Amino acid sequence: MRAREADVEGFVEHGGVRIHYEVHGAGEVTVLLMPTWTVIDKRFWKAQVPYLARHHRVVVYDGPGNGRSDRPLDPAAYAQDAQVAYALKVLDATGTGRAVPVALSMAANWALGLAAEHPDRVHGTVLIGPTVPIATPDSARSAFNRVDGPAHVLAPSQVPDLGSDPPEHWLKYNREYWRENLDDFLWFFMGQCFTEPHSTKQIEDAVGWGRQTTPEVLVAKSHAPWPDNRTLTAWCARITSPVLLIHGDDDRISSIHRSRVLAELTGGDLVTLEGAGHIPLARDPVKVNLLLHEFAQRFRTPESQRRTWSRFGHRRKRVLYLCSPIGLGHARRDVAIAAELRQRHPEVQIDWLAQHPVTTVLAQAGERLHPASRWLANESAHIEAEAGEHDLHCFEALRRMDEVLLANFMVFHDVVRETDYDLVVGDEAWDVDHFLHENPELKRFAYAWFTDFVGFLPMPDAGPREALVTADYNAEMIEHIARYPRIRDRAIFVGNPDDVVDERFGPDLPMIREWTREHYDFAGYVTGFDPATIADRQALRAELGYRPDERVCVVTVGGSGVGRHLLGRVVDSYQEAARLVPGLRMLVVTGPRIDPATVDFRPGLDVRAFVPDLHRHLAASDLAVVQGGLTTCMELTAAGRPFIYIPLRHHFEQNFHVAHRLERYGAGRRLDYAELTPEVLAKAIAAEIGREVAYRPVERDGAARAAHLLAELL
Repeated sequence: MRAREADVEGFVEHGGVRIHYEVHGAGEVTVLLMPTWTVIDKRFWKAQVPYLARHHRVVVYDGPGNGRSDRPLDPAAYAQDAQVAYALKVLDATGTGRAVPVALSMAANWALGLAAEHPDRVHGTVLIGPTVPIATPDSARSAFNRVDGPAHVLAPSQVPDLGSDPPEHWLKYNREYWRENLDDFLWFFMGQCFTEPHSTKQIEDAVGWGRQTTPEVLVAKSHAPWPDNRTLTAWCARITSPVLLIHGDDDRISSIHRSRVLAELTGGDLVTLEGAGHIPLARDPVKVNLLLHEFAQRFRTPESQRRTWSRFGHRRKRVLYLCSPIGLGHARRDVAIAAELRQRHPEVQIDWLAQHPVTTVLAQAGERLHPASRWLANESAHIEAEAGEHDLHCFEALRRMDEVLLANFMVFHDVVRETDYDLVVGDEAWDVDHFLHENPELKRFAYAWFTDFVGFLPMPDAGPREALVTADYNAEMIEHIARYPRIRDRAIFVGNPDDVVDERFGPDLPMIREWTREHYDFAGYVTGFDPATIADRQALRAELGYRPDERVCVVTVGGSGVGRHLLGRVVDSYQEAARLVPGLRMLVVTGPRIDPATVDFRPGLDVRAFVPDLHRHLAASDLAVVQGGLTTCMELTAAGRPFIYIPLRHHFEQNFHVAHRLERYGAGRRLDYAELTPEVLAKAIAAEIGREVAYRPVERDGAARAAHLLAELL
């Protein structure tokens, strides 16, 4: 799922070649995000578009040969003059008088030509890792790169490990090699683009974009005329508008020497990114976004800006609370923790940066929603789009949510820049936790991190690639904590040490439980409700309208829309279950993101949408059938009710972390969705309904313990 869809899109044509463009936002200054070498499409700007479009107007387009643009085989279509013409056509079609061109690598030539030859169309220019005709003889690429001639026989790299190929593999930058083994070239080249550790996702994205073009297109582009150094120098002498250069000092595609020379020739400013490779806009997007925004701000018309500053001790204490929207369990426990925190600090102001379905719970609780919440890209919608039939490859879904998470972090960044918060609480706020560790200079508040599981685990049928990548993600997190222990002022595990799986983060990495004991405080489980309110079960049943002679089965699939297929399976089993269980009443709760009308109605079924006091119905039930999320299962465990849970296939958290915890509590009966026929489920319902259980007790003071840990930070 994209974090932001285009407001306007269309095509321009030049020389018989159609070029696709998009317009995002409506700011005063237009930022023109230019294409680069045809091996990738405009999606390489995905980390920039949502943030910049909230502050400026953004125009982005595919160059010829990739994305939604044509794929001509005439080298002239890729030449300098044609590339500048495409940019001008896009500016004209979008009604853009002047823009701030931003160019990566090869596109620096087109941006410099545009600024020199059409100065009336350019406010200022940003060049990232420019690949221009300035010699860099000391590089491995210069020593081995031979685009002409026969292909040298080289063993395919078999998905190389993050750019670790030997220098002679630059022989793959060769027309014949592209024709014979494009895929291997892509893995090699993109590995060289991303020299930073833990860049598996960025490399995979770039390889995927490269697969959208053909060897013939790359060959045609390689024959296009290339500006010489004299032309480049002449352009630089004519440019009078500001120039910003951004370059990683570990760039193996284009040496930082080129940016140093360009800075001298143009009088531009050079920002060196230490340890960065060729595409920092993907690997260090927060820093690049802020640099681009700051540069574009120069060209806004002057306006009055008023700011209020409060001296220490004058204002109320402020807390910004971030709550993961993937399910409703986080919301219920966080509201309970917030209530306990107010008991300790009655004067505290709590703002929530949250999205649907969390906002449903917050509205019911009367909590204060930060207005910037409207800018958040919806994570639940992304998860639902990733799901199949009761199948959610949770780890891969989280990886593919990178664009959404970055966009949401940038919203968070703007919020904490504009308002002074004493404490930020992130309940599985993956975006904030990751990017604060990647950009530690941005932390200016106390920060507490909550989670109820630690460690990504590969699914058994996923193969060696997932085992490698999950371990790489875990290793990056471990390195973050070791390098910057000051980022998390509190790391709080919602549970107890033995609730953590006794597995390893990956080969040569620590055991998860041991590492968690060293780096987390433990709050015990947080149910989100007062157990005293459900203690009298008979009175509760009467209050909720359940008759004594009814056998009540509550069916619920959580707060996302992923559970619609499980609802269908349970509904299909109702008639057989009702035959086996006299007096069966089945309450089907669809939740806030599934339309109750989509449930196949059967006589005797009670179908409802969002039920704000669902935990009370669960406590009053004789049985529950649930998906396998931790919150609902633990609420049933705390209430001492029998339940059947059916974990989502390929959901590592439900299949490993939740299952481990439920086994420790001796709670629930697990069924496999693949075997969930109406007859199997009906028999399981008949066997489990009303069964006496003896679970391990669940803490009643988890919210208070968690709030105590937070209160110390205020």
